[in-house]
Amino acid sequence: MNRTRLVFVAIVLVAIGIVGVSYLARSGRASTLEPKRQEKLTVRVASALPVEAWVRQAAEGFNAAGKRVDGVPVILEVTAVDGLTAKGRWERGEFDPIPTAWIPDSRYLVELVNLTLKEKAGRDVFLTDGEYRARPVALSLFTWGIYASRAQVLQERYDTINWRTIHDAAIAKGGWPELGGEAAWGYFKLVVPNPRRNVGGLTAMVASAGEYYGKTRIDIGDVTNPEFQRWLAELMGAVTDFSSLSAYSAEDLALFGYSMGDGGQLLESDLLQHMGGIQSRWQEPLRIVYPEYITWFDFPFTIWMGPETTAAEKNAALEFERYLLSADVQRQAVLQGLRPVNTDVPLDVEGSPFVKWADQGILIVVPRSSAMRSPDREVLDALLRWFDLNVIQR
Repeated sequence: MNRTRLVFVAIVLVAIGIVGVSYLARSGRASTLEPKRQEKLTVRVASALPVEAWVRQAAEGFNAAGKRVDGVPVILEVTAVDGLTAKGRWERGEFDPIPTAWIPDSRYLVELVNLTLKEKAGRDVFLTDGEYRARPVALSLFTWGIYASRAQVLQERYDTINWRTIHDAAIAKGGWPELGGEAAWGYFKLVVPNPRRNVGGLTAMVASAGEYYGKTRIDIGDVTNPEFQRWLAELMGAVTDFSSLSAYSAEDLALFGYSMGDGGQLLESDLLQHMGGIQSRWQEPLRIVYPEYITWFDFPFTIWMGPETTAAEKNAALEFERYLLSADVQRQAVLQGLRPVNTDVPLDVEGSPFVKWADQGILIVVPRSSAMRSPDREVLDALLRWFDLNVIQR
């Protein structure tokens, strides 16, 4: 082979090498830029305490069913967090990682958080319309649950049970004997959730204010009225010890009985879950009385619209919302004392606690009443501040 031919072959080989290296480099770059296919989608749900057990049970069923979005398996993770606690964590940016969805106790908590974060982000983080809007997945309301013997004495003396009745019982200097009850009962003891651990405690104060003023909307002037504050302090003075209460007041009532309290206004679903335990442990049923001024919790499924979660995660959360609204899962909600939002599901399903405890006052159809309006941020903050200064520090 002559010299010219050798040079030509060498040039061809070098050219081939350059093209090969260039191709491999481009292939490597392309593979690094191409997104890897996800192995699973994790959807984190922060759930209000009253529905957490139901939501967790539903999540287990959802996971077991092998649900997929765009071919990717979806895994639900549920965390229990009180509504007010979650509100604070959202507003202070303390959620890490950010939940894909939030199920608070009430829609007004969503509105308050969205208002705060909208001012920071310049856009809504929770939506009120469209496919991703906040939608209720269950209902419950606050009602009186009082040991039957105590309820009978109060009804004989006052004809009815309401916040004014409870206030008068709370300030009776002679205790239960003055009211017509037994001396062994001591003084009337009220059960109210700690507002710093359970949004139900704050709801109870709002409801008592509504009854005190005879109206459904409470403003800041009502909360700061010295006469009302004095009345509320006397009422809350009947609670044995807020510091000893957990976030689960109905559970505490079932565990500790009369030493915990004689009764109080608690969430209907919480009471229903513990009716059997209370009766078997303390050999006395609770009497349920529905108030004139009723507070509803609607437990809205709320999807976080920020960039911290992907579109796929948001769509997976939407799939779980649909699952929660399905007839079978809504029937499970009824069995746990919650009222369904799916109108195809009745309250008198087999095994329903609404039927089982009807003799003790539980009603399938709620009597005509006045629904309390949700308080604004100023009212919430004022009530919590009053509570800190006048109850916790007493």
